[in-house]
Amino acid sequence: MQTKQILKKLKSQANPQNVEGMARFGINPQKTYGITIPVLRKMAKEIGQDHQLAQPLWDSGIHEARILASMIDKPEKVSEKQMEKWVKDFDSWDVCDQVCMNLFEKVPLASKKINDWSKRKEEFVKRTAYALMACLAWHNKEAPDSFFVKFLLLIKKGATDERNFVKKAVNWALRNIGKRNLALNKKAIAVSQEIQKIDSKSARWIAGDALRELTSEAVQKRLLAKKA
Repeated sequence: MQTKQILKKLKSQANPQNVEGMARFGINPQKTYGITIPVLRKMAKEIGQDHQLAQPLWDSGIHEARILASMIDKPEKVSEKQMEKWVKDFDSWDVCDQVCMNLFEKVPLASKKINDWSKRKEEFVKRTAYALMACLAWHNKEAPDSFFVKFLLLIKKGATDERNFVKKAVNWALRNIGKRNLALNKKAIAVSQEIQKIDSKSARWIAGDALRELTSEAVQKRLLAKKA
């Protein structure tokens, strides 16, 4: 399936009503068709993995085409140059998160880029660092605890960023790391308590929200059962 055919198919499924709803949730409505993720996943399955096709879909600038590109690209073929290009193009939190979830978390350079991007000033670039932490904590079942412990310091450093899309990703990363197992739960709770003492509205929100979930009966019960 060629780029033009795919873009034509995407456009034919545009849903302006969905776009309005997405905008209310902070999703950039520009160049957006309002196509749902399940529909895009079905298209991705039909197309199959195709690194060469992913780039022109991304370059189209169409919201859904970019998400689709992240679904069909091959992680082992993604270069650091491509990651930098794509991250600079992020203009909506859902595209950022989908690319992290579908592609970037599987790229061998993921850990390096987390460190790089967490130091950057651009809102969506910085969000990507923490969204990527959250996705890895959620999906990478094989990584040792030490892999995630090193990210807790970056989380503490990022907790004072008052920008909505950044602080929510910092919170997401902290909660996901703390839900992996009991050992990481204790470490995440300790870091949350440290963050809570920082004189920052964002830090207090991140810590308070994380502590509510990480110390909750439901999470503690699940982690105890997991250990058993």
